[in-house]
Amino acid sequence: MIALQSNDKIPFYEQIYQAIRRDIEDGKISCGEKLPSTRLLASNLAVSRFTVELAYEQLVSEGYIRSRAGSGFFACDLVYHLAPDHNENTSKKNAMHMREESLAYRIDFSPYAIDEQHFPYNVWRRRSKEVLDDEENLLRTTGTKGDLSLRRQIATYLYRARGVKCEPEQIIVGAGNDTLLSLLVQLIDGQPTVIMENPTYVQAYQTLQRSGCKVCKAATDGDGILLSEEQKSRADIVYVMPSHQFPLGTVMPLKRRLALLDWANEKEGRYIIEDDHDSEFRYIGKPIPSLQSRDSFERVIYMGTFSKSITPSLRMSYMVLPEALLSRFDLHFDFYSSTVSTQQQRTVCRFMEAGDFERHLNRMRRNYKAKHDHLLQELKKRKWVKKISGANAGLHLVVEVAGEYSEPEILKKAAVQGVKIYGLKEYAIGEYDWSVHPTLLLGFGGLSIGQIDEGLRILDQILEKKACYEN
Repeated sequence: MIALQSNDKIPFYEQIYQAIRRDIEDGKISCGEKLPSTRLLASNLAVSRFTVELAYEQLVSEGYIRSRAGSGFFACDLVYHLAPDHNENTSKKNAMHMREESLAYRIDFSPYAIDEQHFPYNVWRRRSKEVLDDEENLLRTTGTKGDLSLRRQIATYLYRARGVKCEPEQIIVGAGNDTLLSLLVQLIDGQPTVIMENPTYVQAYQTLQRSGCKVCKAATDGDGILLSEEQKSRADIVYVMPSHQFPLGTVMPLKRRLALLDWANEKEGRYIIEDDHDSEFRYIGKPIPSLQSRDSFERVIYMGTFSKSITPSLRMSYMVLPEALLSRFDLHFDFYSSTVSTQQQRTVCRFMEAGDFERHLNRMRRNYKAKHDHLLQELKKRKWVKKISGANAGLHLVVEVAGEYSEPEILKKAAVQGVKIYGLKEYAIGEYDWSVHPTLLLGFGGLSIGQIDEGLRILDQILEKKACYEN
């Protein structure tokens, strides 16, 4: 939609040119997006085709769009070619745009990606068909908390794998952690003050904040969250990821866990949200027991998801409520409908009942361990690598980088060559100085060994000379 002003002194072709140029610069027209044909746009705007052609010719000459013979006109990628002042003003819009255009990157070191090549498609198809063939139950809805058979499977799995002690009635199945967090806030009286580690899982921070909570950041060290005396006194909830903190990858030791539990037990109404991030994937030693398994006074709200263990497209998470919150849920929230489709819940249930889930997890652990070990060994050879953190668990490594480039500069230079890198600062709440060096998150879950090597070669080209100069 272009609103042409007939009483304006600016010619129509220039108004069209300015409107399209502005939309490309702001990311409203994305890289590679096809523009309307000159004939169609002229018809929609009630101007001559020649007027539109003049506008398109100007856009082509300035590099905003390109012409492809027989196909039409397409928007060019300007994210890293705009003037510095404009880049600063539109960086947030462009960053959001580029996240959604992940297919434009040859290599994406996403810490969220899974290995799609090794997903058990045939098994999943078979379990889905079993659900569809069950005509007696196919069209029946689940209860508010989710399918009871699935919740039984989750309770059994959590006890065996994570030491979580719960009954199926305590489990709420929901469409992602953000949905469950929004529901949880409604269960807790007033507008609670939540303390979170910094840096953290930013989506959880934003969800809690927009749900009416007062969210405050806490410092961290190599063992996890550090609560000040003031924060201890005014916090109602502490949100932690003790088994594998995201994004730093730290594991909270037993002493710090017990101190957190003691804090929660000191006052009525205090809770700990345990986000068991990436707990399924640990490559050395035994799995770390959950914080909930140590909770004797029912102060821990345990949260997990199938996003990494099965697939993010499921949008299926679960929450284990302590008794006090469960009673409140049963009394006041039974009118809610489950936010996950019945068919998906029952497919996951059959996937778990048949033992497919644990077989899949075992295969993926071996697969991810091979990628993890390869990336770790390759990084240790690089002169530009100052420090590696978060190893031996999860689907990414945290890498401090030597050289003169800033974190945003490294990300931009890699993106120009088709490589998507993630910087630690984008996971920070407000200002955050974790290291004097730029720090990168290099995810390996969605990459092959060959893609990991190619991505590292490109980083070598960007960083090696600077690292050598600094050293």
